[in-house]
Amino acid sequence: MKTKLGRIVILVNDYDEAFKFYEENLGCKKFFDLTDRKNLRYMHVGFNSESTAGIWFLLAETDEQKKRVGNQTAGQPAFVLYTDSFEKLLKKFLENGVKILRDPEVTSEFMSLNFLDLYGNEIVLVQLITQQEAGREK
Repeated sequence: MKTKLGRIVILVNDYDEAFKFYEENLGCKKFFDLTDRKNLRYMHVGFNSESTAGIWFLLAETDEQKKRVGNQTAGQPAFVLYTDSFEKLLKKFLENGVKILRDPEVTSEFMSLNFLDLYGNEIVLVQLITQQEAGREK
């Protein structure tokens, strides 16, 4: 049996502003962007073409959905991103004024930080330190 993550759902106020944030700060690309005959838009974005996992932006329409934009997980992280470019992304976050909730933590095993997207969703960024990388630092 094979099981894999397809998309996580993030409620947004505006598709294009959400995509702009994720593209400029995390290098996201559009996997899928379609408006159907009922004028419903479906936008799926991701981090690289080698993975099917990504984010499905959904426009908040009801009052309840609008209240949950930026707070879908009641103050807990919405998801964790793994990268091999932690320092590059941190530099980009600082240049773009992305709010960092927790200063970067650097250990012999990982580097991590928590940041907010444009709506206030908390995201964890992690780079695992491999034995090979750790050996280069010595």
